[in-house]
Amino acid sequence: MPAVRPLPETGSIFLDARGGDRALRVSWHQESGLVVLSLWRENVCAGSFRLAIDEVPELIEMLRAGLVRSYEQARDRLGTPESA
Repeated sequence: MPAVRPLPETGSIFLDARGGDRALRVSWHQESGLVVLSLWRENVCAGSFRLAIDEVPELIEMLRAGLVRSYEQARDRLGTPESA
C-alpha cells in the first residue's frame, strides 16, 4: 500500500459529518493547473477528482449560492427580518 503523502502547502482537510474516519482533502497543484479533491477513509484514499483551475470559480459560485439559500431558509424558518 502506498504511503500517505502530506498535503501540499495550499490544501486543506474537511471531516465528514458522518464521522472522523472520513475526510475530503483539497489540494492545489498550480504546476499542473489542477485542484485535486480526494475522499479518504482513515488513511486510505478511496477516490479522487481532478478539477481544472479555470473551473474552480464555477464550483465556488455553486457553493456560495447554496450557502445563501441555506441562510435564507433558516432566516425564513426563524422569522428573522432581513437587516436593512
